[in-house]
Amino acid sequence: MSKYQTITYERKGRIAYLMFNRPEALNTMNDELERETRAALLEYDLDDEAWVLILHGAGRCFCAGVDVRTHGSFALAADDKAREEGQVAAAKKGVIGAAQHLLGTGGEGWMGRTINYKPVIAAVHGYALGGGAHIAAECDLVVVTEDASFATSETSRGMSGSRTWAKIRTFMPSKVANEMLMTGSRIPGAELYRLGLANRLVPNGEHLQAAEELAQKLLEAPPLAVRDAVRVSRRLWVQHATQLDHEMQLTRLDLTEDFKEAGRAFMEKRKPVFKAR
Repeated sequence: MSKYQTITYERKGRIAYLMFNRPEALNTMNDELERETRAALLEYDLDDEAWVLILHGAGRCFCAGVDVRTHGSFALAADDKAREEGQVAAAKKGVIGAAQHLLGTGGEGWMGRTINYKPVIAAVHGYALGGGAHIAAECDLVVVTEDASFATSETSRGMSGSRTWAKIRTFMPSKVANEMLMTGSRIPGAELYRLGLANRLVPNGEHLQAAEELAQKLLEAPPLAVRDAVRVSRRLWVQHATQLDHEMQLTRLDLTEDFKEAGRAFMEKRKPVFKAR
């Protein structure tokens, strides 16, 4: 039985499984899911018996991004007072604050700060938006279903998606990555597979099986050599994302009127009106 509330984590032989488990909310990331995901990734990193991790989502999709309705870091941008109260509540719970979340957690992201550099496979179905695209792009191998779609949806929320872009562009150097960053548009998983972001494109419902087949291939290789390959490949996007940190701290998009308008429009279910302020 998993000791977590918003995810499940288990190991079967050498393969560990981390599943986002908020299907009623499309596995969007709230404070608790972020905290528990980091804890589970550390548990995997320190478990000598686990050699490969498969990351996937319960229900209709992988992860539809950050839960802006309940995430203490936002709480929501539409209401300054509510946002401030949300930050205070988040701080009391020991989670990251609004500015820190918007800036990310450093170039290391989810996967870069590790001890053993063990491989992680993302098995993506349905939506991988915002934070979902971010964490999937960090994984060392990616499986996508025919119904999968990715988006750097931070842009449409008035935030910077540059860290997600840095990871996607590392493995898919094309103008499509720029389009994702600049527009927040959703790109079909099949197109991203064609461009090299995903290792496998499979029929709907077969993503976990395909990820397990990839995991078995990894288990047949010398584990220390695999981990060295993981270390080398992750270094590329860690260095790139870290270079963006200073620029993101200067722009502070979370203080702009457009950021607040994006939040209000989302809550009110209307098209936002941006003023470049």
